[in-house]
Amino acid sequence: MADLSINLAGIKSPNPFWLASAPPTNSGYQVQRAFEAGWGGAVWKTLGDPILNVSSRFAAVSFNGQRVAGFNNIELITDRPLEVNLKEIYETKKRFPDHAIIASVMVEPQQEKWHEIIKRIEAVGVDGYELNFGCPHGMAERGMGAASGQVPELVEKQTYWAKEAASKPVIVKLTPNITDITVTAEAAVRGGADAISMINTINSLAGVDIHSWNTIPHVGGKGAHGGYCGPAVKPIALNMVAECARNPMIDLPISGIGGISNWQDAVEFLLMGSTGVQICTAAMHHGFRIVEDMIEGLSNYLDEKGIASVMDIVGKSVTRYSDWGNLDLNYKVVARINNDVCINCNKCHIACEDTSHQCIDMLKDTSGSSFLRVREEDCVGCNLCSIVCPADGAIDMIELTNELPPMTWNERQAYLGGIGNESVDFVK
Repeated sequence: MADLSINLAGIKSPNPFWLASAPPTNSGYQVQRAFEAGWGGAVWKTLGDPILNVSSRFAAVSFNGQRVAGFNNIELITDRPLEVNLKEIYETKKRFPDHAIIASVMVEPQQEKWHEIIKRIEAVGVDGYELNFGCPHGMAERGMGAASGQVPELVEKQTYWAKEAASKPVIVKLTPNITDITVTAEAAVRGGADAISMINTINSLAGVDIHSWNTIPHVGGKGAHGGYCGPAVKPIALNMVAECARNPMIDLPISGIGGISNWQDAVEFLLMGSTGVQICTAAMHHGFRIVEDMIEGLSNYLDEKGIASVMDIVGKSVTRYSDWGNLDLNYKVVARINNDVCINCNKCHIACEDTSHQCIDMLKDTSGSSFLRVREEDCVGCNLCSIVCPADGAIDMIELTNELPPMTWNERQAYLGGIGNESVDFVK
């Protein structure tokens, strides 16, 4: 069997599946249950100064029959006393010495505050710290969480202050509620971070009840924006992980977070540069035992590919992710319809005719039966028909041989600039 153990900035765990800092890691009872189920690590629900939570905290967005396609919450950091959390962290680490326990931490942006809480946590034997610069609601209104995480100077300073007091690795958790996450990731590097994690939740309003006109959720008729997570945010998270992984100024391990629901999702994050992954919504939806399928699926995947260690796939797709200007303009794919499989629903024709490039014709054969055919000379290879098609195998995207050499937009512009903007026959 493949080795599933990971080492993230010196933090070791038996597998890459960690529970993210959230309601599932609120107590020692929960974290110990999670470790019994097979989770490799847990980021303890954020520790800080005592807070008060509200009632009616969660909401979900369901789509097309799928429950919890997205998840929204307005819950804050732990509302349990720090000394209680520290006692349970100590007991949990003593019982599960080989599992990673990371303390998520959030305090006001003051050096003495960071020193004080880090020193208190040090005594209970955590494996590392995660600085919560991402929480978008409640705490941000008090100058913490995302409010700090959106200011590169504060990210750098607070990371440095935490590192001054910490003897264990420091992970900086970044907010996605920013124009360019690499800017704050670079700030974390300058502050001395040992690793970064992303993404925290996205500013959101789950919905509005069209009958009562209340927000969803609401607290006595009032609502507030919350943090959005779950499967719907995965593409956003994956892009942000990739942008940091391919940035030469951010040479740090990454803990990937955002919409990871199964082992396939985890593999995507690993390939795109994450050393390990953190999961919350899927565990809240289905329970801790989902990690069993994740471990089995990842192990089988690696075995089938003859890969000895999960660490061997980390970052293997990063070099394949680039800017649009580096894509080959002469690469060509077209759609082809397999009429033996086609169920004649005409969704591809409608999508192409109404919203794309009008290159799918409705024809009749000699018996008068209707069938569809793509005019390949007009097809731009947008993939829309294959995306909307409900029948597997009915539409294939076929790569065409092109006699023209590869040419990117950047290469094209450089060449045209070098010859005085004259036309060239090998550029489409």
